[in-house]
Amino acid sequence: MTDFKDRERAEEAKFAHDEDMHFRITARRNRLLGAWAADLMKLSAVEAEAYAKAVVQADFEEAGDEDVIRKLLGDLISAGLDTSEAEVRAALEAKAVEARRALMGEG
Repeated sequence: MTDFKDRERAEEAKFAHDEDMHFRITARRNRLLGAWAADLMKLSAVEAEAYAKAVVQADFEEAGDEDVIRKLLGDLISAGLDTSEAEVRAALEAKAVEARRALMGEG
């Protein structure tokens, strides 16, 4: 019986770790994505930091990435930049890879 309980605890711990890593990767990805957009909009360092945090917060509006994409696309277009949803999605994917590599390197 203890083998089963040990396996169950190990699975629960793995699940919790995986969920934590997913959250951390997504938050870092959004911060990197915000920095990318801030650079395109030529924001100051202080404004860029605040904007990156705002992008991280935008991800809590709804499940999935659509809230982040909508924010970035709207802000970039409002700033007068010629961009597309495809460009924002490509940047999102690139920053996800960068965030995953950075966090896996820390582990």
